[in-house]
Amino acid sequence: MSGSPVSSGPGLSARRLLVPLALAQFICSFAGSNMNVMINDISTDLDTTVQGVQTAITLFLLVMAVLMIPGGKLTDRWGRKRCFVAGLALYGVGALISAASPDLAVLIVGNSLLEGVGTALLIPPVYILATLAFTEKASRARAFGLISGAGGVGAAAGPLIGGLIATAISWRAAFVFQALVVAAIVVLARRVEDPLPADPTRRFDLVGAVLSAAGMLLLVLGILQAGTNGLLVAILVALGAIFLLLFFRHVRADEQAGREPLLSLSLFRDRTANLGLVTQNVQWLLLLGISFVVAVFLQTVRGLNPIETGAVFTAATVGVLVSSVAAGRLVQRYPQRTLVRVGFVTTVAGIALLLALVGLSDRSVMLVPGLLVAGLGLGVMLTPSVNIVQSAFPERQQGEISGLSRSISNLGSSLGTAIAGTILVSDLASGNRTYVVAMIVLAGFALVGLAAATRLPPDEPAGQAAPETAR
Repeated sequence: MSGSPVSSGPGLSARRLLVPLALAQFICSFAGSNMNVMINDISTDLDTTVQGVQTAITLFLLVMAVLMIPGGKLTDRWGRKRCFVAGLALYGVGALISAASPDLAVLIVGNSLLEGVGTALLIPPVYILATLAFTEKASRARAFGLISGAGGVGAAAGPLIGGLIATAISWRAAFVFQALVVAAIVVLARRVEDPLPADPTRRFDLVGAVLSAAGMLLLVLGILQAGTNGLLVAILVALGAIFLLLFFRHVRADEQAGREPLLSLSLFRDRTANLGLVTQNVQWLLLLGISFVVAVFLQTVRGLNPIETGAVFTAATVGVLVSSVAAGRLVQRYPQRTLVRVGFVTTVAGIALLLALVGLSDRSVMLVPGLLVAGLGLGVMLTPSVNIVQSAFPERQQGEISGLSRSISNLGSSLGTAIAGTILVSDLASGNRTYVVAMIVLAGFALVGLAAATRLPPDEPAGQAAPETAR
């Protein structure tokens, strides 16, 4: 295979292949953050609370996380394009149900469940198709740069676009916007062809899927209960740990018996990939955690409306956009681990500014420098971290590693909203205090990500003709 797309039929250019993939990642990331600026509007309209809307947002991210591994595995059995289109259809239906939801329960069904399941089906094929289409390190880096950059911009621009739509029309129109974008992606994806045939005989480990999903679900639900019932938190976290332990024992038993597991333990034997997964998890934890904390703080403490909140977030959007666009070129000039390290250092600096400037003035513009710097840091490392992980494995394991990679990233997103958000909403009346605590916690996670990045082994810039480890 060459460095040009081979998975798409004759005459289909790289641009045609990547546009629907990048748009799909954009809209799914957008969905994870755009509700943050509409929390007051949604809670008032549906007669619920900030905590209720936080639960819906976190569950959406969590459903994605727990089903990404099974979703990645199903791409081998059903085919990558079929999963992609089916996920888009399910997502679109969920968006329309969310737009018409009369109460929080229906919103959770449409947004958290249907959109979450749809995303878990459509996102693994995005990265598998890109990985299989681009085999050269430089071309793959550019492809991941576009797709990951679109995801980062979607998450960062979610508050801005969501705020504009909610203020100009209604929060419900934001879900109609998602459905329209999904419809456009389906049209654009009509000529995309699957590079590999589907294999209906591939085993799907239903028991493993249930155990892994239950473990992650209980773990995050336990975090969401923090500050309300200590005993319940302990029970949920303990049950989550037990289910995850049972999952890994089940996988080991499958491998020993010669059966194909849901997730091969060999994926965890690559030190570089493991460290890359840690950095991915922390990156998305920070991106969604910062987005949720700042958005809720601006609305509930500073009294900003959705469009005003979104306007403040323009700084983060610009930061992610600028650095993610540049990342496609930077990975060809600098080692990927260097970019990830620089990204974490820059993000920590951004969080420090968000902490230092919030107490100097009640003007919300004081948060702009911190959001800009944090956006620059997060954008520059999204591409290299994905490339580090995906390129560590051969084609036959792309379904598994894509599902695992996206699961780890979305687990980070849900943890960011759950952990930082729970700290913030525990005492909104305290003003700046819980905001400061939540930001300090996020800074601690950023340092964990930096520690993992410093342990990444040396690598060559993607533009150099270094052989890939998996081929």
